[in-house]
Amino acid sequence: MPKTARIPDVACHDDHVVTAKEALEVSFLKLEQEAEVRLVAAALRAGWSADEALDAIDQLRAEGGGRRTN
Repeated sequence: MPKTARIPDVACHDDHVVTAKEALEVSFLKLEQEAEVRLVAAALRAGWSADEALDAIDQLRAEGGGRRTN
């Protein structure tokens, strides 16, 4: 087996190269959806209605979700 067979092909300049945002977007959206489902489930177990839980989540997002703004 020639040595070059073990070297992966390099994408040619015509192939689409994704940006970091494009590469991470699908995973980010799945994580965001999973987090929301878990938050709503926890709120329901605590006796909140689904609407109250979703309103609280929306409010947190509007306030920046507690993320640091340094």
